[in-house]
Amino acid sequence: MPNRANPKNKRLFMKKVQEFRDFQQKIGITFSNEKLLYQAFTHSSYVNEHRKKPYEDNERLEFLGDAVLELTISQYLYEMYPTMSEGDLTKLRAAIVCEPSLVSFANELSFGQLVLLGKGEELTGGRQRPALLADVFEAFIGALYLDQGLQVVVQFLEKIVFPKINEGAFSHVMDFKSKLQELIQRDGKGILEYRILEEKGPAHNREFVATVSLNGETLGTGTGRSKKEAEQHAAEQALQKLKPQAK
Repeated sequence: MPNRANPKNKRLFMKKVQEFRDFQQKIGITFSNEKLLYQAFTHSSYVNEHRKKPYEDNERLEFLGDAVLELTISQYLYEMYPTMSEGDLTKLRAAIVCEPSLVSFANELSFGQLVLLGKGEELTGGRQRPALLADVFEAFIGALYLDQGLQVVVQFLEKIVFPKINEGAFSHVMDFKSKLQELIQRDGKGILEYRILEEKGPAHNREFVATVSLNGETLGTGTGRSKKEAEQHAAEQALQKLKPQAK
């Protein structure tokens, strides 16, 4: 944080303090040790320009946060998709914790505005740099874990990350329709048919209900914000029903 002992920096210091207070209010979490919160948003370039002051950058917190994200997301996927193979779970987790995804999570909460940067990094657009924002998100998760524990981290992810998984944001690595088709073809069981049963809600917030049937027998029903997403969820339910029989 800016040195408040210096009159020139007092206004900047108070502004940053208020920004971090507003941020905590926004996410509904109050840090017991605010130094951890400040550290999570402190870039190494800022530390390099304030070497005589007790600042610590966020790199160690980033290391910790990376591991915490892997654990919490792995557990969520393990419980959410009981029929998904180890290989597919790994692919899905990789899509969630990759840099572009972490940047989107960070931008959703305006992390870039809070970062403490050195002047050079500031001038070269550091606040918008993807790698920096991804690192800050991981560092924040590390700080949150140390300050509040694993359960609060999970509660935070339930608001920011898990809904996006449920909404199909990572469906490019969750192709349940293809997996269902492969299973049916392998066993020679018949022909799959998808139907959209219902469309409801206003145009800007549409919800679709789809079913998938095999030889006239309904195997799964799913809902989604698009027909494709609804069909994917129907196929997922069908896989859960069929896979025990396929073993």
